[in-house]
Amino acid sequence: MARIKIETEANEGGDSLEAIFQLQKEYVGMLDLKRYPTEVEKRISSLCVAIIHEAVELQRMTSWKWWKKVEEFDIDHAKEEIVDLWHFIVQASTELGMGPSDILQEYRRKNEINRERERKGY
Repeated sequence: MARIKIETEANEGGDSLEAIFQLQKEYVGMLDLKRYPTEVEKRISSLCVAIIHEAVELQRMTSWKWWKKVEEFDIDHAKEEIVDLWHFIVQASTELGMGPSDILQEYRRKNEINRERERKGY
C-alpha cells in the first residue's frame, strides 16, 4: 500500500487539525449548553441534523435549480458554510472520543477501503 504524505500548514507551531480541535474545545466552553442533549446518542443525532442543514445551506448557494435564473456563486460565503460544517463535524468527532490522530487513522483505513473498491470496479 502506497503511503500518501499528508501536508499540513504550520499553525502556531502545531498541526492544523489539532488547532481546530483546540479552538472548538475553547468555543464549546463558552456556550450555554442547557438545551444540549445529555446522552451521547442524542448529541450525535442533534449534530447530524446541524451538519445536514449546513450542507443544505451550502448546496442552496449553487445553481442546482435548473428552472431558476442562475445566480453568481459566492465563494466566500461557501467557505463560511464549509467552516460551519467543520464546527459540527469536529464536535461530533469529540463526542465520539475521536481526536485528530484518531481521525487520521480512520481516514487512512477508510481511504484504503475506497481505493480497493475502485481497483475492483466498485
